Amino acid sequence: MSADPTTVLAFETDCHIFDGCGFPAPGLHSFVFEPMFTVGGIEINKPMLLAVLSTVVVVGFFWAAFNKPKLVPGKLQMVAEAGYDFIRTGVVYESLGKREGKKYVPLMVSLFFFIWIMNLWAIIPFAQFPVVSVIGFPVALAAIVYILWVSLTFKRHGFVGGWKNISGYDPSIGPALPFVMVIEIMSNLLIRPFTHAVRLFANMFAGHVLLLIFTIASWYLLNGIGIAYAGVSFVMVILMTAFELFIQALQAYVFVLLACNYVQGALAEHH
Repeated sequence: MSADPTTVLAFETDCHIFDGCGFPAPGLHSFVFEPMFTVGGIEINKPMLLAVLSTVVVVGFFWAAFNKPKLVPGKLQMVAEAGYDFIRTGVVYESLGKREGKKYVPLMVSLFFFIWIMNLWAIIPFAQFPVVSVIGFPVALAAIVYILWVSLTFKRHGFVGGWKNISGYDPSIGPALPFVMVIEIMSNLLIRPFTHAVRLFANMFAGHVLLLIFTIASWYLLNGIGIAYAGVSFVMVILMTAFELFIQALQAYVFVLLACNYVQGALAEHH
């Protein structure tokens, strides 16, 4: 067994049930990684490396697909066009309309595929970690959307109109208007970016913990009569992996859909 209990993984230990050792349960230590190497004084750990690789994968994929586009697309170009058109038409244009939305298509497509690839690492051998389960990454992505939303709000409506948009100013509400405005300001400026980041983080964090539990349990139970239970646990690993494939794409989609809705709210005329 590893000398440091915080580094115990299913494939690093001979600990099994009935061997007198406890279940090496995953926890917060499963999301903490030591630096792998240093670049220019910056220490790079596994999540950071996977984030960089995600960028390389997305850029490399679209460059390979559209570097020399053909009138009759090949398989790679066809897949890239389908993915691009799905976000452009099914998310951006649906939320913002074609006239307003076309300028935001590159950003939203980039966000979707970047998040999706970072999520997919959770089920890739040797990587096996969803990057956005580290809160710093979804916070940074949500901050990009938040800055875009705030800047667009004031650019479209001006200083006074921008605050009216953010605060939900509506004189017809009557005496309750001050309370409504305080709630709207807190919701838009504080709660909105927080929930945007945490929704993505929490789903991938929870999914990774569940995968770890069943994966480690499959190994831990592989002893004596526990073998029967190990088989059940392994089936759960397969089912959870399939479910995670769906959740990984869904969370990328939801993040971009909410981003488009925020932009739409910034551009909408205040009544």
